[in-house]
Amino acid sequence: MKSIKNTPFYHEAIQELNYPYGNFYLFETFIVGEINKDVVFTWEDHAKAVVEEISNLYDQNGKDLVYITNRISPYSVVPSDWIHFFKYSYSLKGYGVVSYDQKGVLNTMLEKLFLRSKLQSFNTLEDAISWARKLTKPKENAA
Repeated sequence: MKSIKNTPFYHEAIQELNYPYGNFYLFETFIVGEINKDVVFTWEDHAKAVVEEISNLYDQNGKDLVYITNRISPYSVVPSDWIHFFKYSYSLKGYGVVSYDQKGVLNTMLEKLFLRSKLQSFNTLEDAISWARKLTKPKENAA
């Protein structure tokens, strides 16, 4: 389990957003979030502010972005709060979860009920970032 700060990817981040409940590292086409230990991550208390700030910074609703949560610390997500995310017309190209233990894997399975096909699970941050880059790579037009 390592923070993105301790990887070569950290130097590629174009911006870092720090909140009392976690840090978010913004890249050209993806975002890596690291939520602090024991946070119960909810729409009203956490996600809404992050989504609004990121939407303004990227000047879009997320349709071309991938979000990766790097679960280096144990925290909880209120899965039903994903409904708020969709209600406000925010979308993502993909949602990656990097889990390092069995509890994280179980949480990911629950979240997958709400996100269906957009959610991918990973054992390493490197694999998740590789997936995000492939997912957001511009398609070449066939001539």
